[in-house]
Amino acid sequence: MHLHILGICGTFMGGLAVLARQAGHTVTGCDANVYPPMSTQLAALGMGLHEGFDAEQLDIFKADLYIVGNAMTRGKPVIEEILNRGLPYISGPQWLGENLLRDKWVLAVTGTHGKTTATSMLAWILDYAGLGPGFLIGGVPKNFSVLARSCQGDSPFFVIEADEYDTAFFDKRSKFVHYRPRTAVLNNLEFDHADIFPAIEAIETQFHHLVRTIPAHGLIVSNGGDAHLDKALARGCWTPVEKFGPGHEWDFKRGVAEGQFEVWLNGVSKGAIAWDLIGTHNIMNALAALAAARHAGVPSKLGIEALNLFDGVARRMEVRGVIDGITVYDDFAHHPTAIQTTVSGLRKKILTGRGRIIAVLEPRSNTMKLGIMNQALPTALANADHVLVYAHNLGWDVARTFESINSKTGIFSDLDAMVKSIADIARPHDHILIMSNGGFGGVHGKILRALAMKSMHVAA
Repeated sequence: MHLHILGICGTFMGGLAVLARQAGHTVTGCDANVYPPMSTQLAALGMGLHEGFDAEQLDIFKADLYIVGNAMTRGKPVIEEILNRGLPYISGPQWLGENLLRDKWVLAVTGTHGKTTATSMLAWILDYAGLGPGFLIGGVPKNFSVLARSCQGDSPFFVIEADEYDTAFFDKRSKFVHYRPRTAVLNNLEFDHADIFPAIEAIETQFHHLVRTIPAHGLIVSNGGDAHLDKALARGCWTPVEKFGPGHEWDFKRGVAEGQFEVWLNGVSKGAIAWDLIGTHNIMNALAALAAARHAGVPSKLGIEALNLFDGVARRMEVRGVIDGITVYDDFAHHPTAIQTTVSGLRKKILTGRGRIIAVLEPRSNTMKLGIMNQALPTALANADHVLVYAHNLGWDVARTFESINSKTGIFSDLDAMVKSIADIARPHDHILIMSNGGFGGVHGKILRALAMKSMHVAA
């Protein structure tokens, strides 16, 4: 079958394209941003890529079915022409659920934060245990170096990052209702996606819809400290639940150093983990992944062994370079809770008196652009020594928002000026933490080059 994917360069749709190609389909696609690395990865798999959303492409790519990404809206010429011609179309999540997941043991990882990391951990544990899972993840786990792959051999297991964002312009349900998991991780639930959800109760309803699809012989792994998840489950639950977090079945005890902890199940120690990942959120991700993997038959001891070899995920506290003892990190954090957790985790990792945190933030998500949670940002960034905010095209008063920490905050609408300021204030042992859910104009490389130039001038 020839599939033409609209919005093929997004992480979900790109991963779906890889899976469809591996399943033997002819795959082509279009997007407004056809550029590396996604474009080169897809082209290497023999997929024809088209730049733009014009109607004329329908005469070039005469597909059997058009798969529509959720970034596609009414008014785009290609969408209007598909509708006018009466061509067959379907959403990405629905096609995935009906064609690739129907006969699989699906392990779905949901949550406002941590989905990509927890999904990567779970896929790695199953792979390490020899179960050969397929997976589709919204990032690139370093243990695999790809964001999607088909099930290996006759493996029944498929691990998927299950997003609560809406499915398509014609299907406003959350994506995850199409996946029909047997094992579901409910990692956390906070208000986000203000462009499509009016209040957190609306998101709770979507989580409840997911819970309704999980069979009685399945398992729900839920964050025991999240009241919103408890409310979603209280609406009706027909599946066994295991909870993780302090005081629950799956618990932990911290070690001496950041990144060291012991895993406990029902009051019994199962082993210890020591890794480079920082923050309580990653400990919680680990507990959730271990619980879900155990449901698929992986003993806790083997799961812990796997996590001790887990290398993390690209763009999650990823070190992009070190110049003169100044470390530059790239992180995907874009919600106040994730920002606070990331900054606090880095603070714990830094030795006392050994450098400062220079936090660089691009409020890029739809929710952040709307200013829905901007008042929480100063508190989220309180543990940073310097805060630099890229305020280009924001619809709210950034200076007013950051009044309470004005003495350590710089606000910029010019990216190059911000890069220069960062290079000027940075000194050996500092940690430059860049947080954005987008490419941020290549700021990571620009900062590293500016630091290198500064170092050359000092040496001269």
